[in-house]
Amino acid sequence: MSKLRFRISISLDGFTAGANQSVKEPLGVGGEDLHQWVVGLDVWRKAHGKEGGARTESSAVVEEELANIGATIMGRNMFGGHPGPWAAKEPWDGWWGKNPPFHHPVFVLTQHAREKLVLEGGNSFTFVTNGIEAALEAARKAAGGRDVALAGGANIARQYLAAGLVDEMELHIAPILLGQGERLFDGAADYLKGLSLVRTVGAPNVTHLKFAKR
Repeated sequence: MSKLRFRISISLDGFTAGANQSVKEPLGVGGEDLHQWVVGLDVWRKAHGKEGGARTESSAVVEEELANIGATIMGRNMFGGHPGPWAAKEPWDGWWGKNPPFHHPVFVLTQHAREKLVLEGGNSFTFVTNGIEAALEAARKAAGGRDVALAGGANIARQYLAAGLVDEMELHIAPILLGQGERLFDGAADYLKGLSLVRTVGAPNVTHLKFAKR
């Protein structure tokens, strides 16, 4: 069976987004700083149709994350737009324009039904309203034997972690403090669910911690 592989950038004080998230500031106040380590990398730029970029210890980590992924799961907040029902006319189509960087099927968990969205470059977004297990089943089917990426945000990730459905987790720890925002590990649940630390990689402006089920 394909693996569910979760990866996310997180601050030293445990936040995956800053306070006051909005369409104007989707990652909240200071949230973009969580991703400064990746946006200049060669592998990130290539995935977004750009040339050049630096190669650091992080490049191999990101290449591994992107390898053998056949589908992605994300929450409504990561897909973006406004809360509540979708707009009847010209509904939100994501942050990434007409050709997002996924190039495979994406499954968006939401409480509000919507028709499947098909964009360029092999990108499609299916909106799932019947829970995390249904989304994972559909994603695995679409992945055709390859692995499924769990992209977040924190709320959806907590649900999959608490259910013990995550096979691998990579935390990209950025050396910043946000103070407030959206925490990944809120509550007292055992989110590791058998996940053990299997690798630590130090790189410029980030430390990568990989956990996996043994």
